[in-house]
Amino acid sequence: MRPTLSVEELRTIYTANIERATPDTLKAKPILDLGSESEITLTITKKEVEEWGLEQWLANYTKEAKVSTGGIRGPQNVLYYWDTRFPINQIGVMLATLGKALVLKEKLSGEIHKLAAGEVRYNTKAYVELISRVQAAQGIVTHLPIDRNTTAIWMVSFLIFMRDFAGGEFVTSSHAISSKTATKDLDQEGSQFLPEMSLAFVAKIEQILEHAKTNPKGYTIPLAPRYGPKIVEDIDGIGLYISYLRNSVANDYFLNIITAEGKKGWKMMFDMIGGCMAGVMKPITTALGIEHVYDWHRSDEDPFFHGIGKDMRVNPKTGTKEFFDASCDATLPEVMETMRYEESLADKPVGYVVANADPDGDRLVVGQVESADRKPVVQAMSLHSIDLGNGNIFVYYTPNHAFFLVMDFFMKGLKATGRWNDHPRFILKTTPSGSFWDKWANAVGVKSVNTPVGFKNLAAMIKKIERQLREHPEKNVVLEDIYGKKINLGVQPRIVFCGEESGGMIVGPEEMITSQGGRKALAMREKSAGEASVIFTALAAWLHGQNKLMSVYLQELYDTYGLKQTKYCREDIIYYNESESDPVKLLADKTAGEVTRDTVDRFFVSIALARRENIISQAQAREIFEEAFPTLDFSEFEDVIFVGDGTFIQFRDMFVETRKSGTDAKTRGYSCGEDLERCQRSMATILHYSGTITPKHKALIPDRLRDHAFDIMLDVYNSWMMKGL
Repeated sequence: MRPTLSVEELRTIYTANIERATPDTLKAKPILDLGSESEITLTITKKEVEEWGLEQWLANYTKEAKVSTGGIRGPQNVLYYWDTRFPINQIGVMLATLGKALVLKEKLSGEIHKLAAGEVRYNTKAYVELISRVQAAQGIVTHLPIDRNTTAIWMVSFLIFMRDFAGGEFVTSSHAISSKTATKDLDQEGSQFLPEMSLAFVAKIEQILEHAKTNPKGYTIPLAPRYGPKIVEDIDGIGLYISYLRNSVANDYFLNIITAEGKKGWKMMFDMIGGCMAGVMKPITTALGIEHVYDWHRSDEDPFFHGIGKDMRVNPKTGTKEFFDASCDATLPEVMETMRYEESLADKPVGYVVANADPDGDRLVVGQVESADRKPVVQAMSLHSIDLGNGNIFVYYTPNHAFFLVMDFFMKGLKATGRWNDHPRFILKTTPSGSFWDKWANAVGVKSVNTPVGFKNLAAMIKKIERQLREHPEKNVVLEDIYGKKINLGVQPRIVFCGEESGGMIVGPEEMITSQGGRKALAMREKSAGEASVIFTALAAWLHGQNKLMSVYLQELYDTYGLKQTKYCREDIIYYNESESDPVKLLADKTAGEVTRDTVDRFFVSIALARRENIISQAQAREIFEEAFPTLDFSEFEDVIFVGDGTFIQFRDMFVETRKSGTDAKTRGYSCGEDLERCQRSMATILHYSGTITPKHKALIPDRLRDHAFDIMLDVYNSWMMKGL
């Protein structure tokens, strides 16, 4: 449903709600005034620990740290960011930064260098300054972007590796709602922290708070001067990143396709949705000579994201209309409906292409204007569309379908330039991503490796490959995927595609990346809409030259490779209103939602774990599902598999996966198969299950697996993750 209010009306309601929910005493002044450019100290005693609720804050922070996938994120008071009632706040970020700094100093000797930056989230610059001054006070040299500008997560990750820094901090919350933020922790290779890394600095924070409570003088935290010698503004990276692109998606073959169509007047839209991408992509595309093919849209930074995802909706619990933020995740139809493309695409012709990047620049979602008479065709392909009201529709693609086009196009580019046979090739993907990616890989002679959800898992697999390349460069590289399959990638393999259904991807360069200190890597450690946008632009230009719609070409590829299981659907269940401005009610609703989430997930995970341990047979697993879901047909059920973070239910002609969000009161469902209606019905039925333990479940699944499901699944995941790392 399209928003009924203007962006400014929604923004006014949003800020008014926050003002109303914030006590006047809290509005008066920040706990720590960063207005002072000289050295600052803050002493925390038992009084402050209790007054600011720091022990409860740490308990919640620790819970997130155990499962964090993209930084320890949460809501903040966007107008008064020192509000300690919220999970992310001024003091919490200070303590987390100090904990990380102290752990790093214990591990490393000599001068330590880290990078700190952020995207366009509310209060980002204040958090980045806080991080840099806490680190500098601990003797850590902190590198900031020139003029302390925003930048993309992939640029930060890339530069940490290339400049051999000890790690970095990035203030972001990817595509989450506007009130959320996080400090995304990156290790010395630019990868996201694994949970055990996060828990190390959480333990240090516990020690700090204990000292503050028990020492009469409390615990004093120093902040270095704003412009002290340990804070350096020298981060740019545009030139280095262009060199990286030139070795892969921006080689002459792909650039020539773009420039040839550009000379004919071809253009496409690059929608920044108010995020950070304009500041990095405009200079990059200018240097590559392709900036003229883009209509830049919503390139001005805005933490409200120009109203995307926002609307007034009826709360089913109260029956009243409330401000609601569905996030700016453009893979979700309810978010895409709020993009107001019926306005910006009103005068665009059939064939006009749009690419949009999320706020921190790591995800890319694409679409194309088509004639409205093709709506039944694209619907049957499980593609979504928006009626533009002028006889046209905007057809937008799940990353499953768009990235499939990209990986095939990249392969064709390697073949056209005579490089395809220089190395054995492979793809890395997450389990809920389209199964037709695996089928395509098999058809073209490419190995396929599956991991749990999260780019940190894909990055970890890249590191495992690199370790084997370092230690035995002449031998076959062999990996174990999350299904437990041993996969031989061959000698000196290279990545054709690495990505996930949520919109993040990279491709691999032909030559390994070499850092300033001589470290080598197969590919970047973080997903990149910068990289994705360049290869997608080449694809869009090529299709324009062929006078062919993306949806037409997509069907042609299905037919060429004999792919049948190409229908895809996904859904998120959110158990509370994330936009609630009262932090007490927000926490209570979220906590209640987490109980529901865990009840549902425990039902499925315990079945998958029982099957993994051979406690139940395939036939017994089917019996449990048939009892719980009598309206579904399980005659073609093949197995149920624990995939590190969720439950993968395999049928002959489709799969359904369900998994809980590790950081929020959400359950996610995915399905891919031959029959769209069956996929949708099966996923919806399974996803919306109450979690009730049925008689067969109780009889066949040991109490141990139900009571300790989440501890067991974490042990299984960690064991798989660390093997060969």
